[in-house]
Amino acid sequence: MFKENPLRHFHVDKNLVRFVGKDLQRPECILAEPDGSLWSADAHGGVVHLRPDGSQELIAQKRSADFSDSIDEADRFTKGTLPNGLAFASNGDILISNFGTDCLEVMTRTGETRLLMDSIEGKPIGKVNFVLRDSRDRLWITVTTRVKNWIDALVPDLDDGYIIRLDGRGAHIVADGLHFTNELRFDDHEEYLYVVETTGGRILRYRADAEGDLSGREVFGPSHLGKGAYPDGIAFDAFGNLWGTMVYSDKLFAITPEGELLILLDEGDESKVRRLDEAFFEKRVTPEILFETGRGIAPWMASVTFGGPDLSTVYLGSLKETSIPYFKSPVPGLPMVHWKR
Repeated sequence: MFKENPLRHFHVDKNLVRFVGKDLQRPECILAEPDGSLWSADAHGGVVHLRPDGSQELIAQKRSADFSDSIDEADRFTKGTLPNGLAFASNGDILISNFGTDCLEVMTRTGETRLLMDSIEGKPIGKVNFVLRDSRDRLWITVTTRVKNWIDALVPDLDDGYIIRLDGRGAHIVADGLHFTNELRFDDHEEYLYVVETTGGRILRYRADAEGDLSGREVFGPSHLGKGAYPDGIAFDAFGNLWGTMVYSDKLFAITPEGELLILLDEGDESKVRRLDEAFFEKRVTPEILFETGRGIAPWMASVTFGGPDLSTVYLGSLKETSIPYFKSPVPGLPMVHWKR
């Protein structure tokens, strides 16, 4: 389809960026559907449905009767919910990695929510970050850290993140020893599973076999993505480029199939990002140092999603913006599983 990489000379033109949605709170992860709908995680306690006609609705999570019989669990759910990574279940329900309740949940499109898992191997699951469904209806869940306060995990030498595979055989830890595990994606043939190590400043990949077992861990692209390298969200385009965001330095990047790093947009405040880098490597990150970063069209740029009728519209999720910026890509995105159904 393409003779040469369409991203070779591409940079995001901010004059062509448009926005959709309003009054959103922490639109960290975005799902796009073929009908033009967008679904955005929202810190108001649910998921915002942005319809093609321009209207929007917050679908607030409602605890179902079978979520938990425990008063403590119920209180934790209703007061601490913080939807983070999203995916569509095979029936259209919304899978939620809840960074507040430390649970993997599933919510109907009217808000009824039930628990899928909150522990593994008899222990609390930790900070559930992201969930992905593959073509065999298996779920892949990332856990950022087992540390209760995630800011305490912003150090270069903590590798307590891991990946869970959830399928008909149950839940199994399939990869461990990761540095602040974040989003993950499969390539077109589901041959390799790619995963973000935010505090590792890099992308890893594993070969996945037919049973869903992982092997051959290796770095994809540069061993470190450079200054302000705190990668967060990733997504493939149809050429095979892996797009990604750097959350605190507000960069949009891509790694080519050959492993070359391309910077498509850089919105970060250089001095504040440098201050964060220094604190990070000296293991003294504070909320003050961390929260002074973030600016541009998608402050604390967190995710990248392809949508639109031809999958050539790029939507950027973020932690600090109240709407969703979007622009046209020179190459369409790789269709996700729900897009093909």
